[in-house]
Amino acid sequence: MKMVPGRNVMKVLAVLAAISSTATIASAEDKVWHHGVTLDDALKYPQGFARFDYVNPDAPKKGTLRLSQEGTYDTFNPVLAKGEAAAGVALVFDTLLKSADDEVSTSYGLLAEGVSWPDDVSEATFRLRAEAKWADGQPVTPEDVIFSFNKLKEHNPLYYNYYRHVTEAVKTGERDVTFRFDEKNNRELPQILGQFSIIPKHWWEATGADGKPRDISRTTLEPVMGSGPYKIAAFSAGSTIRYERREDYWGKDLPVNVGQNNFAAMAYTYFGDRDVEFEAFRAGNIDYWYENLAARWATAYDFPAIKDGRVIREEIENPFRATGVMQALVPNMRRDKFKDERVREALNYAFDFEELNRTIAFSAYKRVDSYFWGTELASKGLPEGDEKALLDGLKDKVPAEVFTTPYTNPVGGDPQKARENLRKAIGLMKEAGYELKGNRMVNARTGEPFTFEILLSAATFERWMVPFSQNLRKIGIEASIRTVDASQYTNRVRSFDYDAIWTVWAETLHPGNEQADYWGSAAVKREGSKNYAGIADPAVDALIEKITYAQKRADLIPAVHALDRVLLAHDYVIPLFYGNTARIAYSSQLAHPAELPHYSTGFPDVWWAK
Repeated sequence: MKMVPGRNVMKVLAVLAAISSTATIASAEDKVWHHGVTLDDALKYPQGFARFDYVNPDAPKKGTLRLSQEGTYDTFNPVLAKGEAAAGVALVFDTLLKSADDEVSTSYGLLAEGVSWPDDVSEATFRLRAEAKWADGQPVTPEDVIFSFNKLKEHNPLYYNYYRHVTEAVKTGERDVTFRFDEKNNRELPQILGQFSIIPKHWWEATGADGKPRDISRTTLEPVMGSGPYKIAAFSAGSTIRYERREDYWGKDLPVNVGQNNFAAMAYTYFGDRDVEFEAFRAGNIDYWYENLAARWATAYDFPAIKDGRVIREEIENPFRATGVMQALVPNMRRDKFKDERVREALNYAFDFEELNRTIAFSAYKRVDSYFWGTELASKGLPEGDEKALLDGLKDKVPAEVFTTPYTNPVGGDPQKARENLRKAIGLMKEAGYELKGNRMVNARTGEPFTFEILLSAATFERWMVPFSQNLRKIGIEASIRTVDASQYTNRVRSFDYDAIWTVWAETLHPGNEQADYWGSAAVKREGSKNYAGIADPAVDALIEKITYAQKRADLIPAVHALDRVLLAHDYVIPLFYGNTARIAYSSQLAHPAELPHYSTGFPDVWWAK
């Protein structure tokens, strides 16, 4: 399962949780109240725990953390799918539960002191903490939770799909809110309901600073109010924003917050270009940098601040220990030209990863060959045991090669291999009804040239896509490259207005409901879904259902392996590459615990200023 936006789930590569607990909150009622939820065998932290092990409880509370962001922003509204939300706005809000970064798929109570569900998981009830308060001093109520949930489903397609099996949210006690489901035994639902930001009903239904009624269906640059640890202190629309820690934050002493929220302020500056952004970091104007270019990591860190120790570099594997990655170029099958999988396979043969990895990235990357790359969930070899049994049951709906041929990407890297791969690409295009006429690949029946546009969100990707387009030109395919600003890119992707895009899906070790949004047939026409490829396949749908309702890990793993294998066999995407370490550089005035959380960098939550 994949996290949706919210303060405690804004990690690059976050984990999700579900519903097992070894300790309960005492209650005079029949309900059993759990202080934490997990898909593992047991919670690490018992009822009444003092803090997470990976925090420094004595971390100083001071300093301003200066951060950067590429692009711009036009709203503080955390609900809407439209507009570009300001970086860090989730700091203003709390969620019902908060994830633990040293456990896989585990959360503990934040706004909620406990959660309860029946044996058949037909509903889940959250009990709010009596001390939970908004920044204006009013209590956080079940009405606020219900309002937040309903508005999220109403105005954001991502949430609408994510919570599609939640039929209603109702107040069932003075501090209790119950979510009811239209299905049973979906063990994931209670946990994912702990992840969305809770917003104040009374604030949104009041009159704004401009004297007009606030409208949650519209973008806004009026500083929003929440119950979280930070408030919006200052901003310049689209270019800067500053958050300051609330000294009156109601939850600062909760076990899940001890040793966290250490910076007195966090300030974001926006840049229109990633290279200019990096120069600001080199100049000492930005405190933290997550490096996404292997070439820059290898060649551009010889500036004086590195040499004299003012900037520290680290490579850490923590965020990738529980994260599977598919980074890919994604053809949009809503376009007729990409419906034939032989066309999509041909594009893969034209991508010479080995050559580009050597010449562009100093051989720093590995080719992705699974939708769950880097984890035990990645399919390997040929299907066996329970996985084979699942696929046998879908034999008439899956490609025959899933039983006979393990998936592999084409291998290039030298002129002979490159020529052979391009010959195979031409052959596949011919099988799909195209032919080379002169130096152009055309539809054999209509004579229409095969052309398409690669839509990119940043110029960084051009160094990979330009050589790819040049390779395609060798076989008569014209692939133009268009890089647009963040707002335009977001709007076009949400409405599926593209031929092909570069994107990343990050998977946790416990996939679940979000798989339907990634690959399910129902998501093909739903704007804002993450089914970027336009996949509509009955076997994929059936396997997603097996994953969603898996009651134990022994059932989950073969179902995910089978899904991975079927997705790969259809060549829905051109797999790209990834690394298995996080490359970070930061000011020596920042500090973090000696041992970072096992599954995260912990930034900025558990870091502090010296």
